[in-house]
Amino acid sequence: MALRYKFVELSIVTDETIEGCVNEWVAQGFALEGIRFVTTEHSKRPAMAFVSFTRDDDAADREPPRTPPALVVE
Repeated sequence: MALRYKFVELSIVTDETIEGCVNEWVAQGFALEGIRFVTTEHSKRPAMAFVSFTRDDDAADREPPRTPPALVVE
């Protein structure tokens, strides 16, 4: 089975926003992988957080990978 990854960016970092995010995606079958906090020099409080999740997916259920936009337009 292949792993499917999900990344969520939280621009407001509180216990309520983290809890809501985790509960939402765990209810959809994802497992919490980790939380990364972004801080600034001027504050001890995180400015944002990235929450990552994984889940096992069958190949039949997977979406094809998205094609990134062209970096140079000719």
